[in-house]
Amino acid sequence: MSERDNLMHGARTALNTNTEMREWCEQWMKKRERTNHPDKNDEQFEHFWKYHKPEIMHAGSAEAVQAYKSKNLG
Repeated sequence: MSERDNLMHGARTALNTNTEMREWCEQWMKKRERTNHPDKNDEQFEHFWKYHKPEIMHAGSAEAVQAYKSKNLG
């Protein structure tokens, strides 16, 4: 297993066991993803998020957990 896979697995485990962290990370990823879709209105983006959230959460879990930990250090 690669280091990246280990980080992702650890992040996914943390998100699955820490509700507060999961909620913060989900909102962080949603806000970040929203900036990637300026062409969509709010309704269109919510529809997009509903169907793409699982893959976005999976792919961005390590980065989101790192952002969560960083914000709690300051």
